[in-house]
Amino acid sequence: MDFFLPAHDLVIETKCVRDRSHARAIGDELVLDIAHYAVHPGCKKLWCVVYDPEHYLTNPEGLKDLEGDHKKSDRNVNVKVFVVHK
Repeated sequence: MDFFLPAHDLVIETKCVRDRSHARAIGDELVLDIAHYAVHPGCKKLWCVVYDPEHYLTNPEGLKDLEGDHKKSDRNVNVKVFVVHK
């Protein structure tokens, strides 16, 4: 967990794309993060911020498919994905 703002029920998870290989794995990493935070008692909102300064992501808009409500057991988390370039 990179940042937790309990007053807002918000977790901010950050990723920095290191190389092309890592770029291919970012989506899978975010899927695991979403599953993890979906059961966190203080997390109702999850913002995933992906920093890609070298533009290694071939389809950054594809990560937006992860946005929305994710339910796990009796918990729900609303996910937003932000991709930031230089």
